[in-house]
Amino acid sequence: MKEDMDTVFEGDPAARSYIEIFFTYSGLHAIWMHRIAHMLYRWRLLFIARALSQINRFLTGVEIHPAAKIGRKLFIDHGMGIVIGETCEIGNHVTLYQGVTLGGTGNEKGKRHPTIEDHALIAVGAKVLGGITIGEHSKVGGGAVVLHDVPPHATVVGIPGRVVRQNGVRVPEEDRIDLDHHKMPDPISDRCDKLQTEIDLLKKEIKKLKEGEKDDHSNI
Repeated sequence: MKEDMDTVFEGDPAARSYIEIFFTYSGLHAIWMHRIAHMLYRWRLLFIARALSQINRFLTGVEIHPAAKIGRKLFIDHGMGIVIGETCEIGNHVTLYQGVTLGGTGNEKGKRHPTIEDHALIAVGAKVLGGITIGEHSKVGGGAVVLHDVPPHATVVGIPGRVVRQNGVRVPEEDRIDLDHHKMPDPISDRCDKLQTEIDLLKKEIKKLKEGEKDDHSNI
């Protein structure tokens, strides 16, 4: 439990004391309750485990299926609305922000939820769907919808999610920023900027054509 509280200190600069963290951090409470539910699930006390997970959801706003496997030092910041599916696997030192969904894409059997590897960060409102893998040290931008595997040390943004940075190098034809989850690239805004530039160029061409026609008429 102390390790979990130390993780909060590492991830949240607003944390001030162990007493405050112990009593007021719902993301931490959600992890602790899930560990009990997961233990009951492994003992085949399925109904009790599922009931406890629903109590966990009611109290913390975080829904974690009791079968989900969670590693050490998971940091859930402002966890309201987080959903973690049944076959989801989360590694060590992972960070999840408010509104993240680690879900499935249908009624398929077997491994149908994501695997999140060590040191990954999933930003606000991101949806990671299907039996895919988010590589270690990767970042998923706020609001992204990821449907395919993400390699290690990559940054993913957009709907559908696409890699815009990998191993510290920008992907060609992309000009993106990195680091904090609130500073992720905005591909829609970038595309709008490019369209506006093209519109401005077309307006200039049309203006030149009109001026040329006026000159021709004046010469006649």
